[in-house]
Amino acid sequence: MKQDLLQRFSQYRPRALPLAYPRASVLVPITNARDPEIVLTRRAARNGPHSGQVAFPGGMASEADAGPEATALRETHEEVGLPPERVELLGELSQVVSRHGILVTPYVGLVPETYPYCAEPGEVETVFQVPVRWLLDDRRSRTDEISFHDWRLYVPCYRWQEHDIWGLSAIILVECLNMAFDAAIDITKPPREG
Repeated sequence: MKQDLLQRFSQYRPRALPLAYPRASVLVPITNARDPEIVLTRRAARNGPHSGQVAFPGGMASEADAGPEATALRETHEEVGLPPERVELLGELSQVVSRHGILVTPYVGLVPETYPYCAEPGEVETVFQVPVRWLLDDRRSRTDEISFHDWRLYVPCYRWQEHDIWGLSAIILVECLNMAFDAAIDITKPPREG
C-alpha cells in the first residue's frame, strides 16, 4: 500500500486557491495496515465555531511554522499526541475554504496501525478510526448541497457509529478516497436516486 500511495501522490497535482484568507492545515492520517483506517477527531464541546464537530487533526498556522506542512504536524501533535516523527507524509490535497473564511491545506500521512492517541481535552473530545473499506462503499446518510462562489458541491455525510462526518471534513475525505483508493465519488453532481 505504501509504495502505491507514494507513487499516486508523486503524480498528483492538488488545486491551490489564490485567496488572501487566514490559513490553517490539517492532517489526514491513514493507518499503515493491511486494512487501513482514517483517523479523525471530534472537537471538544465548547462555544467555538467547530464545537462538537468531526474534524481532522489540525489548526491555524503560526508564524513559527516553517510552512503549512509543519502546521499540520504541529497541530496533530498538540491535539492527539502523535509526534511528527511517527507520521510519514505522502503528499498534499487540494486547498479548501471553511465556511468561516479559513483557507485549509490538507496533508495525507501514514501513521502507525495502532497508537495510544491522547486527546488534548481543551480541543478534542475523542479520537476514532473509520475503515477505508467502509468509506469506499459510499454509505452516506445524506447529501448536503454546499455553494462557494461559483462552485456547487454535493457533499456526503457519513454516519460512523455516533459520529457524523460532513462538511469540510467530508470534502477533504472524499478527495483523499478518490485519489488514494479510486473511490470515484463525484461531489460535483447530485447523487443518483436509488
